[in-house]
Amino acid sequence: MNENWKFSDIPYHRPDVEALQARYDALTRRAREARSPEELVEIVRQRDALLAQGKTDHPRFRFAHEIAEAELVVMAAPFWDLSFPALLKVYIEQVSVDGITFGSTESGLQGLCRASQLVFLTTRGGFYTGDAMEMGSRYLDALHTFFGIGAYTCIAADGMDVAGFDAAASLAAAIDRAKALARTF
Repeated sequence: MNENWKFSDIPYHRPDVEALQARYDALTRRAREARSPEELVEIVRQRDALLAQGKTDHPRFRFAHEIAEAELVVMAAPFWDLSFPALLKVYIEQVSVDGITFGSTESGLQGLCRASQLVFLTTRGGFYTGDAMEMGSRYLDALHTFFGIGAYTCIAADGMDVAGFDAAASLAAAIDRAKALARTF
């Protein structure tokens, strides 16, 4: 192993965050402009109709295909309100597609993703590692099982907002853990 490696040496495919944000904005705009609850339901029905027709190649499902085909999945988000920001939840909802990231069988659900690992990088204002109040990491841990991803790792820098705590050292330790994990890929 080259001791002079950099994170930039690791092959990386950046998700199209702008396209995801545009999709989220369009759906939000459509929801705000809806004149009735029935119009809101139509948004969901369109997705269900595409799936019922087997049109999983529709552009609406491109994010699901990206995550299903990835060899490694890395998600990074701060700890907000006991979890992670809503945009990451929207992304997860967009990629949770029966027949792409998971499958429904007579014996139950089966993950279809090929990734060997899901890594979650996060920062937290307080100390929440191992705390039942921390829901973001627990959610992603369940998601890796649901999607059939081999392993799950959360690397967190805790205590970022605690007065008198050495937040810089906590962040440096998290970076060191991330570097050590990256060496295993």
